Amino acid sequence: MKKLIAILLLLGILLTGCGGEETPYVPTGDGLTDENDITAPTVPETPKELKLAYDPTDGLHPYQCNEPTNRMLLSLVYQGLFCTDAQYNVKPMLCKSFEMSPDMRTYTFYLEKAAFSDGQFLTAYDVQESLRAARESGYFAGRFTHIKTIDAVAEDAIRITLDTPCENLPILLDIPIIKRTELKAEFPLGTGPYRIEKTADGIQLRRQVAWWCNAAMETNAMTIPLIEGATPSQIRDLFEFSQLGLVCTDPGLDSYVDFRGDYELWESENGMFLYIGVNEKSKVLANDAIRTALTYAIDRDSLVTEFFRGFAHSATLPASPLSPVYNDNLAARYDYQPTRFVKAVEKAELENNTVVFLVNKDDARRMRVARTIKEMLEAGGLQVTMSELPGAEFRTALKEGKFDLYLGQTKLSPNMDLTEFFAEDGTLNYGGMDDVAAYAMSLEALANSGNFQTLHQQVMDNGWLCPILFRSYAIYGRRGMLSGLNPARDNIFYYSVEKKT
Repeated sequence: MKKLIAILLLLGILLTGCGGEETPYVPTGDGLTDENDITAPTVPETPKELKLAYDPTDGLHPYQCNEPTNRMLLSLVYQGLFCTDAQYNVKPMLCKSFEMSPDMRTYTFYLEKAAFSDGQFLTAYDVQESLRAARESGYFAGRFTHIKTIDAVAEDAIRITLDTPCENLPILLDIPIIKRTELKAEFPLGTGPYRIEKTADGIQLRRQVAWWCNAAMETNAMTIPLIEGATPSQIRDLFEFSQLGLVCTDPGLDSYVDFRGDYELWESENGMFLYIGVNEKSKVLANDAIRTALTYAIDRDSLVTEFFRGFAHSATLPASPLSPVYNDNLAARYDYQPTRFVKAVEKAELENNTVVFLVNKDDARRMRVARTIKEMLEAGGLQVTMSELPGAEFRTALKEGKFDLYLGQTKLSPNMDLTEFFAEDGTLNYGGMDDVAAYAMSLEALANSGNFQTLHQQVMDNGWLCPILFRSYAIYGRRGMLSGLNPARDNIFYYSVEKKT
C-alpha cells in the first residue's frame, strides 16, 4: 500500500474509490451557525500577553503577502484542508475525510462542520473559490501544476481532478481557505482561532471564543496587538526592547540583521531551493562526466555556515532533506569529494577550457554564493567566468541559453515535484533540460513516492541538476513566551486538530 495512504489510514481518514462527475453545487442560504454546533475551546484564565510584528507595506491577504513577518500571522487566522508538520507529514484540518479514484486522478474531499469567525458555516463553494484564487496568485501558483479542475459537488464536498496520477495531493492543500465573499477584502475572514480586526490603536488579532474546533494552541492570548515594523532592523529593535514576543526573519536576505540578548530560537524550512543548473548544449557540459562530477566540487556545509548563518539544509538530492522522499544513504553518494572532481576534469582534459557561470546580479547574497562556488570549481581545475546580470537580463539569458552554468533558486512544492525542470514547456527548463525520460520519471514519482529514489539517482547520475541547499527562516522568541512552538513550513504556529469522536 502506498506510503501516504498508509499514513492517512492511521489517522482514521477514509479512503475509497470515487464515482463519476456531478453537477457543481452552488450553495444557498446564509449558512449561519447555531451556538450549539460550536465547541468553545478551553482557554486558561490568565492568557499570555503577546505582541507580534506587522509590515503594513505587504498586507495580510494570504494569497498576496510575501514577507515572512506577515505570513507568520496567517496560521493564526486561516486553515487549509490539511496541515503539514516540519517533517512533511500530512494531517487533516478542514477536511473530514476524502475519496481517491483508483487511477489517483480524482479526489473528493468532505468538509468538517467548520465555521468562519463571523459564525457562518464553511461550504465547498468557499473552498472552491479560495483554491481558484490561490491558483492565480504568485505565492501558491506552483501547487497547481497538475490540477485541472476544482469544483464544489455538494455543500460539504469539493472535487479536484488532475492531469496525472498523484499519490500525495493532500500535501499541497494546506492553502489558507477564506470566505468566498471576501476574496478581495483587505483582511478576509478565516476559520482559524483568531480574526484580524482594526482598533483605534491599529490592528490586532482577536481570539474566537466560539472557535469551531478543539485544538491545543501554543498561544492563548485573547488579543494580540500587531506592532508596525517596515524594515528588519526596525523589527529587531522592537523585539529587543520588549515590545514583540516573536518575530520571523529570513537569514537568506541581505536585509537580515543579527539579534542580540536573551532569546529562544527556532528554524523553519521555507522551501526555497538553491541549485546549479547546466546547459547540456555547452562545449564543456555536454561531457557527461563533468556534469555528474559537479556535485563533488561543492562544499555545501561551508555555504550554509558562511552565507546563511546555519539557517539552511545542505542537499545533495533535489528534495528537502526534511522530506520523507529524501534518502540519506543515496544523498551521501553525491556529497563533497573534491578529489573526484579534480580527476574528472583532468581525465576530460578541460584544464584550459572556460565555462560561463550566470547569476542574478539583483540578489547580492546569491551573487556572493556564486563567486564562492566559482572558487570551488576553479580549485578543481575548471576555469570559470562570471556573468552577473540584473534580473530581467538574467532571465533573458536563461531563456536564450547564454550560459554554461547558472545559479538558480525556486520555491519547490511540498511534494518535491520536478516536472517543471524536464517538461518541454516547463517553467524551470533552461539549457535544453527537457528530457522525456526524466519527465516520465518525475510523473512516476508523483504517482508513487517509492519512485523518488530512482528519479533522484537518475538526476544525479546524469548531472541534470546540482542541488545545493534548502533555505530556512529564523524565528526569535522572548524566552518563556512560546517555549512549545513547533514551526512547520508556511505554518509558524503549527497545530493539529483534535478530531471529534
